[in-house]
Amino acid sequence: MSGPEPRTFRTMFISDVHLGSKAAKADFLIDFLRHHDADTIYLVGDIVDGWRLRRNWHWPQSHNDVVQKLLRKARKGASITYIAGNHDEFARQFQGVHFGGIVVADRAIHETADGRRLLVIHGDQFDTVVHNQRWLAYLGDHAYDAAMLINRVVTKLRHLLGLPYWSFSSWAKVKVKKAVNFIGSFQTVLSEEARRSHVDGVICGHIHHAAIETYGDVQYINTGDWVESCTAVVEHCDGRMEILTWAHVLPEVSASKDTLVPVDIVDLKGRAVKAA
Repeated sequence: MSGPEPRTFRTMFISDVHLGSKAAKADFLIDFLRHHDADTIYLVGDIVDGWRLRRNWHWPQSHNDVVQKLLRKARKGASITYIAGNHDEFARQFQGVHFGGIVVADRAIHETADGRRLLVIHGDQFDTVVHNQRWLAYLGDHAYDAAMLINRVVTKLRHLLGLPYWSFSSWAKVKVKKAVNFIGSFQTVLSEEARRSHVDGVICGHIHHAAIETYGDVQYINTGDWVESCTAVVEHCDGRMEILTWAHVLPEVSASKDTLVPVDIVDLKGRAVKAA
């Protein structure tokens, strides 16, 4: 018996999946894509993690399934744009090229249903560490790997105790003062870029911190990630933007629960509302 029809949106924004990394929650994203659809999809960078693939090849079937799921949506008529990030910067040499109906770009301008123009960009171009101190960026990447290892241990322990998923790395990010300051600076810089680009807002990824904020006359939207928080941004047919958080039940928890479960949606003012 077929499941319920997927919720359909005008536009969907997904970033920082990091396929090729052991930390990528590919199964969760597959289930999210099974339950959600959109006329237009933006993949906002770091979909594939070229940095980690160069160090250690890791490409299980679930990662291939994510790619196939997206290609299938393109074949069914979805307009899909792949915005390159720093971990998949190899894609920047293919700007304008179509792969199975998915077009590659460095940035794009998206027009919402209510007439606003939003700059869609990964955001690494405005991260001074990535561009000016590349060795430090790679060092930070190794530290991030360590944090994700702790994440996996915590996840297994919570699973054994019957507790829901909780991200140690996301919690640490909002508790460490330097990380909080970096997030604030990043949001400010991207908002300024939106003003320079004469648009109404910016949609980005890169820092794995989902948010919808307003900076003066500019809206800042970050899609989050599929390594820690499992979030995506969607546009409704009236132009309204929301962050969807897709929590999950690991398949081994129960033989009767083999899909992931949506827990909450964050509206424009950051209030949690019950998922439909």
